[in-house]
Amino acid sequence: MCVVCGCAHPTATHPEHAHVAVDARTGDLHYGAGAARVSVPGMSQARAIRLEADVLGENNRIAAANRAHFAAHGVTAYNLVSSPGSGKTTLLCATIEYLKRHAPALPLAVIEGDQQTSHDADRIRATGAAAIQVNTGKGCHLDAAMVADAFSRLHLHAHHHAHDGHAHDHHHAKSLLFIENVGNLVCPAMWDLGEAAKIAILSVTEGEDKPLKYPDMFAAARLMVLNKTDLLPHLDFDMPKCIEYARRVNPGIEVLLVSAKTGAGLDAWVEWLLHPEAA
Repeated sequence: MCVVCGCAHPTATHPEHAHVAVDARTGDLHYGAGAARVSVPGMSQARAIRLEADVLGENNRIAAANRAHFAAHGVTAYNLVSSPGSGKTTLLCATIEYLKRHAPALPLAVIEGDQQTSHDADRIRATGAAAIQVNTGKGCHLDAAMVADAFSRLHLHAHHHAHDGHAHDHHHAKSLLFIENVGNLVCPAMWDLGEAAKIAILSVTEGEDKPLKYPDMFAAARLMVLNKTDLLPHLDFDMPKCIEYARRVNPGIEVLLVSAKTGAGLDAWVEWLLHPEAA
């Protein structure tokens, strides 16, 4: 049977898997050991690299246009990334309510990314903030083109263009755009959306080793928000170790502790959003 299916000599029969690293002691398989750092059945490492370069190259071109577009509208955009269930939407709702009380004149909007449903956008809209839902279907992340399309439908964009004769009056107006990415700690790490910063939100219910398990995401993030800190008394979560792991992956990553439920840490969180250059 092994001769028929090829499992007797996998690297000989399937040369695209020849790059897999095998731990001699445990037999563990590491499919990120090749030049492409990913394994795709039927695809060589060289082809995977070419395909990634083509796709990401076009995405990065659109992301650069997004970045210039945001700057022209006085918009600071943040890309919120995390696992499903980290509390991103709850934190966003709490942030919006906080800003309504402390900075009511600040324009803001949200682009919500999910595979299906408008549940999260509906929750955002219930706060009175503008939100556009982007459903990706089978996609596991937002890309720059999706964000460009969604932004064109938001008031942060329309308001500026409605006053073309006085555009300079609004050119430097401060406003915030939150991009809540699809819940996924893998794919969104490599996709530039034109944001000012990626913000990794990690719930303390997820375990302190997440930065080591998903290093690309934490390496790409400027800030790690440890959320749901109100639950710490009920958990076996090693906060110093989590921060140590994150800084092992990304020595420059900043860290904030927040509870969207109790409001603890929201002052520092909002201050960071409004003045990231001073953080």
